[in-house]
Amino acid sequence: QVQLVESGGGLVQAGGSLRLSCAASGRTASSYAMGWFRQAPGKEREFVATISWNGGTIYYADSVKGRFTISRDNAKNTVYLQMNSLKPEDTAVYYCNADMSLIIAKMRPTYWGQGTQVTVSS
Repeated sequence: QVQLVESGGGLVQAGGSLRLSCAASGRTASSYAMGWFRQAPGKEREFVATISWNGGTIYYADSVKGRFTISRDNAKNTVYLQMNSLKPEDTAVYYCNADMSLIIAKMRPTYWGQGTQVTVSS
């Protein structure tokens, strides 16, 4: 079992930056691939980024490549999402997730956080 708690969401102007954090608890949390999905109002939840347990493999959605950076600190059992050059279309609830499989983490991760709101004003 892995418990995930997100933080760092908020309101920012277009072009600004935010950093999301996700703290994982559980005996083997550092063994999990971790990542982020997001869900905008009226839209389906979509993949944003994922990182392997050792940080060696990273995937991004095309919509965020070059603007968002995912990283992790296994000593703190925490994954981060640095979001730069934010756009109004990035407005969504951002969900942290985890799965033992990196591939599954990109599609249907097993564990989810409660979500944190990110709002980008134009």
